[in-house]
Amino acid sequence: MATGRTHRPATRSRGIPEATVARLPLYLRALTALSERSVPTVSSEELAAAAGVNSAKLRKDFSYLGSYGTRGVGYDVEYLVYQISRELGLTQDWPVVIVGIGNLGAALANYGGFASRGFRVAALIDADPSMAGKPVAGLPVKHTDELEAIIEDNGVSIGVIATPAGAAQQVCDRLVAAGVTSILNFAPTVLSVPDGVDVRKVDLSIELQILAFHEQRKAGEEALAAPARPAPAVRGGTAGGKGPDGDVPAVMPA
Repeated sequence: MATGRTHRPATRSRGIPEATVARLPLYLRALTALSERSVPTVSSEELAAAAGVNSAKLRKDFSYLGSYGTRGVGYDVEYLVYQISRELGLTQDWPVVIVGIGNLGAALANYGGFASRGFRVAALIDADPSMAGKPVAGLPVKHTDELEAIIEDNGVSIGVIATPAGAAQQVCDRLVAAGVTSILNFAPTVLSVPDGVDVRKVDLSIELQILAFHEQRKAGEEALAAPARPAPAVRGGTAGGKGPDGDVPAVMPA
């Protein structure tokens, strides 16, 4: 089986748009669920609904893969799983290092979805000397002093950064200098990398803030759409409110 260092997927050379690449994992997740239920074929409409996109966009995306389906039958599920997996490079072995084994890093190390999708966690690395040798997800944590040697020995090309923000750029620089060319960044900071290095940023707080924005907007729209409440009945001729010049009678004299 090829390793991540010796072979790169042909996605860019084939001119597949980045927006399509970003949707391929969504299709693969939906197709994998169908495969597990032994569903042999799926229509573009059904698959698009399961992936959360429209069917026209799905058909356009699949045209870049050279897969057009069969009229009246749809797409072969198993073949599409293989085709998309190959396009994403998931038919290879991709050794990954995770740097920063706090709560988030440990959770990532314990995530079972990596191995089933072609990613092998080769090492867990942390700067805290007290963490060295401590088992997490069946692997002993290594100290950051060993980072470069681990990357070279395992042919690592993908690094995951789960450190505090202040340490992220230094870790990134060391990963890149050691030969890592793709980085998944969970640290709440923007990383600076040279050309040829890909960075994907995952910031849960930003996603929550975006959701908060939409919740606030929906609440405002609901308030505007709510029927106006009738003014309370005025009893007597002297009740009123405050105006710029003092008390304003509720009922003006004739």
